Amino acid sequence: MDAVRVALLRDVLAGTEWLGATRRFAGALRGSVVSHGGGLLLVGTPEYEPWHLAAHLVDEAAWSGTPELAPTLVRHDARPADPPHLAVGLGRLAAARRGETLLVVAPRDPDPPLLERVRDARRAGATVLALGTGAGDLAAMAHEELAVPQGAELDLDTVQHLVSAAAGENALRPPRGRRRLRDRLSRLADQLTAPPPGHW
Repeated sequence: MDAVRVALLRDVLAGTEWLGATRRFAGALRGSVVSHGGGLLLVGTPEYEPWHLAAHLVDEAAWSGTPELAPTLVRHDARPADPPHLAVGLGRLAAARRGETLLVVAPRDPDPPLLERVRDARRAGATVLALGTGAGDLAAMAHEELAVPQGAELDLDTVQHLVSAAAGENALRPPRGRRRLRDRLSRLADQLTAPPPGHW
């Protein structure tokens, strides 16, 4: 989902609780990683790895000038032969320490082995954030949680788009040198409607 579609979705959701909720959660995410200088770990469940959220956070980190938002995707089936950005396995959670942020994305409460790893990371001082159902053990151990219950108006994928966009937008500082989302959209629209170089 690109920036234009996110903006349109926000217009549709105006007046609902989702805009405020996703911005608050994104603010907590941004505040945690920026205040500690980075160290964002992103993990899902064996059935649901948050690839798209990882990619969007990398983009938002670049666009907003906030490299701390770029996550390390921790994978359940990572293999040493995988490319480096896909080769980080669950053992990385055991190395999580104070100052790092662990974002868990789960469409249902994670299984006990993953919950134990998350609990250990929290005990070691990592900040735990959760995007999930809002129930169960994960919600109880998270420092900050955004609930996306089954049957909600929005699905987990859509909420992730809103969170990643808000994390990058919230990172922007209003003073000169930084562009707001509306400015980025305006610039994108200008580029898309401009004639190709060399045409009159």
